[in-house]
Amino acid sequence: MNVPSQPFDLAIIGAGINGAGIARDAAGRGLSVAILDASDVGGATSSASTKLIHGGLRYLEYYAFGLVRKALAEREVLLDIAPHITWPQPFVLPHAQGMRPVWMLRLGTFLYDHLARREVVPGSARIDLRSERAGRALDTRYRTAFRYWDGWVDDARLVVENLKDAAARGATVLPRTPVARAERVDGLWQLSLADGRSIAAHRLINAAGPWAEDVARRVMGLNDAPPLRLVQGSHIITRRVHLGRDAFMLQQPDGRIIFIIPYEQDYSLIGTTEGDVQRPEDAKVSDAEVEYLLSAANRYLARPLTQDDVLHRFVGVRPLILESGKDDKETTRDYRLVEHPGLDAMTIVGGKITTYRVLAEDVMARIAPKSKRWTGKAPLPGGAIDRAKGEHGQAAFKRWLEQLQAREANYDPKLVKRLAMTIGAPAADLLAGGLGRNFGGVFEAELDYFKANEWAQSSADVLWRRTKLGLHLDGAAQAEVARWFGEEPGDLREIPAGHRFARPGVD
Repeated sequence: MNVPSQPFDLAIIGAGINGAGIARDAAGRGLSVAILDASDVGGATSSASTKLIHGGLRYLEYYAFGLVRKALAEREVLLDIAPHITWPQPFVLPHAQGMRPVWMLRLGTFLYDHLARREVVPGSARIDLRSERAGRALDTRYRTAFRYWDGWVDDARLVVENLKDAAARGATVLPRTPVARAERVDGLWQLSLADGRSIAAHRLINAAGPWAEDVARRVMGLNDAPPLRLVQGSHIITRRVHLGRDAFMLQQPDGRIIFIIPYEQDYSLIGTTEGDVQRPEDAKVSDAEVEYLLSAANRYLARPLTQDDVLHRFVGVRPLILESGKDDKETTRDYRLVEHPGLDAMTIVGGKITTYRVLAEDVMARIAPKSKRWTGKAPLPGGAIDRAKGEHGQAAFKRWLEQLQAREANYDPKLVKRLAMTIGAPAADLLAGGLGRNFGGVFEAELDYFKANEWAQSSADVLWRRTKLGLHLDGAAQAEVARWFGEEPGDLREIPAGHRFARPGVD
């Protein structure tokens, strides 16, 4: 890709959710932006989260009221601006003997309901598991629980949606473009790229996530970025254990909690663990972590899971702020913006997917304080559907999807829904134009779309990040997708970093 005229107003290293959010916000305020990543966009932590937009109920125990309030307010914003890839998600929190008492659970869920305004997310309630459908998945010794609500998000698609909007507003997006060196020369940042090209920018933002400290020191030559605590979070995907749409938040004897979340219709996602790693590249899902997650789930489930039920596993690395004397559970998930004095440069430290948009606004308040905030009301591209005056995005999307299914009655309604809940508004044109060849569950028009509009360059980009079809397609279909991308028959799919597969014929 040719790089446009320079210098840019802003260069961003790291196309995860924070970098993508900053790029979108800055481009919408009229800044010229270049965003670069050494791998696929959203290819690391931002595609390996627990897929939640939430305040963090458990953070209330550590009196992190400000963080929880900020995240709860953002939960409503994201449900509105990205209704095709988000939805309200109910959670069941059972009371377990010997752990947090009922009064504490009630107090926590009450505070959670009232720390921020709710528009589409219902309030919490005490429930009797013996009379609830969700309770049938749990051991009969669990009788009392609380149902509260948060939000679900397709994390990798949230990154792509932000970058698509940034690009539509003039940003240059450069995936798989490592930055070898960034130097301050004559008042500009000169970025030397690994492919021999170079770009210049007036201001540089280091949003490299788990690699932020390394980029600051090795690439930018700076020693004032605060040290990170890298904590890996491992997840497993199993046969579906849920009987309805409720997820489970399960307390553990060691003080941790794990989630079991309905996932991709046919599965359940279980996570997460917390363990320190020295480098992001060191992260991997260990057999001990799988056993921990299975045991944690089986402490509650009526029908225990076994190793044979684990179909897939993945790990992400959280770049947390290093706080001396605090353990994994107590370390803040909030972010810090570290400005490098006199250099027109900033390093982003910490953060969580729920508050990425607020983080971007805080960045812009520092580098363009006179410009107006705009992202809180502007739908992301896939969520740009017709709305009645005052209509929330979730209601508008439901109505639009029903109309699309009726208009495209020649297609399987499940296929229409899958496309709509992947790319949103552009699905209408894709369906109207015809989907072309069927590769065994994914269509050629989809592949063309992902390649032309979403920077997809490999089968893994499509099967594991732009979609999660890697869980659904058989080996022959995945091989067809790989061949479409020109990948070698002997190596039919790039295994995404941090992923391991447990289905026959996929290992």
